[in-house]
Amino acid sequence: MKNTRRDFLKTFAATSLTVPMLSSLQANAAFAPEKKLGVALVGLGYYATYQLAPALEKTANCHLVGIVTGTPSKAETWKKKYNLQDKNIYNYQNFDQIANNPDIDVVYVVLPNSMHHEFTLRAAKAGKHVICEKPMAVSVKEAEEMIAACKAANVQLAIGYRLHYEPFTNEVMRLAKDKDFGKVTFVEASFGFPLRDPKAWRLNPKLSGGGPMMDVGIYALNAARYATGEEPISVTAQTVKTRPDIYLPGIEETLFWQMKFPSGAVSNHTTTYNSGLQRLYVGYENGNLEMSPAYDYGPLKGKTSKGEMNLPIVYHQVLELDGICDCIINKKPNITPGEEGLKDMKLIEAIFKAAKTGKEVKV
Repeated sequence: MKNTRRDFLKTFAATSLTVPMLSSLQANAAFAPEKKLGVALVGLGYYATYQLAPALEKTANCHLVGIVTGTPSKAETWKKKYNLQDKNIYNYQNFDQIANNPDIDVVYVVLPNSMHHEFTLRAAKAGKHVICEKPMAVSVKEAEEMIAACKAANVQLAIGYRLHYEPFTNEVMRLAKDKDFGKVTFVEASFGFPLRDPKAWRLNPKLSGGGPMMDVGIYALNAARYATGEEPISVTAQTVKTRPDIYLPGIEETLFWQMKFPSGAVSNHTTTYNSGLQRLYVGYENGNLEMSPAYDYGPLKGKTSKGEMNLPIVYHQVLELDGICDCIINKKPNITPGEEGLKDMKLIEAIFKAAKTGKEVKV
């Protein structure tokens, strides 16, 4: 039986479509703009199909108007399901013609990691705002070029850090800022799932740019940053590979890494394609926080030294899409800009370097 990321997350994906919405989100419809922004999804894989497209049926500030796919059968299916117009359906070859389409305001890039750079640059050149899934690129150089291209085109670039828009993660951020339990002293953040299908694009280094670090490990990396409210000053890392027949060169099977922060806080992390794990632990001077699940589509669950985290269960992608599009409509900076993705890319490169050299790397 093949193990895939989709298999691991499908239970949570199904749940997230049925859990109650945050009341403020429901009320948001009353403040919807006169014209919703038109969104085109670039790449119609699992995430676009089962998370983003359904979310776009519930959003107040935007809606699905276009798609970009290399599979004609998918185009026909999506056309019928979402009542899309032929003029709003593109493939990867004629994508640049989107510049002449006033129906499409925002392009959401949901392609394999190595294609994020190309289609973000092409979308920016076409004058469209861009939402790009994480990791935003496969190198720091690419990430910097994506930010520069969007700035030059005067369009917004947002990275799909959906957790930054949901209540549990915002509470973790608040605790770091307000210090209810004192300063952060320690963070343990890990995310992994079993992936052993050699045909999965995530196991092709030319498409993924790496293994679990470039897939789910980035959640744990980002969590350490928002749980401390700080940027790391150094990293160390180690890799383990037991199945070189499946995990090719450039694909780490399991990666452990550690980070130090300016305040003296430290963090420890695991990401792997060899086992299912998902947790966030934050130790403070006078208490702690534990979350598991901590990163899935929902429902998330956690507790602090004061008890259960009784927070609203929301549809992450709806809040993310509405939040980003609100910033575009009102011409204000979004909370997950390209610069946020660039910070993670710089750390990922440092972690890979530390793992390869066995030395502590300053960042």
